[in-house]
Amino acid sequence: MPIPEDVTGEEIDKDVRQELQSLPKTLAEDVAKNLVMVARLIDEDPERAYAYSRIALRLASRVAAVREAAGFAAYATQKYAEALAEFRAARRMTGTVELWPLMADCERGLGRPEKALDMAGAPEVQKLDKAGQVEMRLVAAGARRDMGQLDAAIVTLQSSELASNSVQPWTARLRYAYADALLAAGREGEAREWFAKAVEADRDGSTDASDRLAELDGVEFMDALVEDEDEVAPGDGAVDSRDEQDARDDDKD
Repeated sequence: MPIPEDVTGEEIDKDVRQELQSLPKTLAEDVAKNLVMVARLIDEDPERAYAYSRIALRLASRVAAVREAAGFAAYATQKYAEALAEFRAARRMTGTVELWPLMADCERGLGRPEKALDMAGAPEVQKLDKAGQVEMRLVAAGARRDMGQLDAAIVTLQSSELASNSVQPWTARLRYAYADALLAAGREGEAREWFAKAVEADRDGSTDASDRLAELDGVEFMDALVEDEDEVAPGDGAVDSRDEQDARDDDKD
């Protein structure tokens, strides 16, 4: 796959660059460029990111950072079995537990929420940093919901991190998940309160909490691209609302 001219490979994290030093120079540069493309595309075009990750994997499958990138790309495209295999390989190579919550979420994606819950109670969770432990809590709550255990999901999310007034990188997502679980359980008033709190913490727009809050408040969004009826000339295919209703009624008949 083509690599844009502005991609040099130097854009990658220095720790990853150090890992690639075990490879011949030209090969390391090629792998680095493909990893840059994975990082660049994974949010906006995950399928292309996945394709670049496969190239990097073919070139350097024994590099932990490559296996990890391949796992993230597979995860982004919902190839959960593949993502789990890559995350496991990266973990074997590094000995770290950082990928544990993602591995558990892959189990959810594979339809095995019970396995995800087992992982949430494993000793590895205690070795995670605070962000990792919050992520594990989110995965466990999701697994409870997968199993239809809404009340248990709500209880799982109740924590000191949720109750804290300080805003951390995970705060918006944690509050959002709690609000969503409350809403699924029919507790709309509490859900609205927590969606509002999620909005307060969501400084980078990582959730759609503001939209969910607007929906609960009965706000309807109009398409800004819809032309005003008065600006559409007769004969241009414009149909007034009553004609549309008549057409729908005819279809029903």
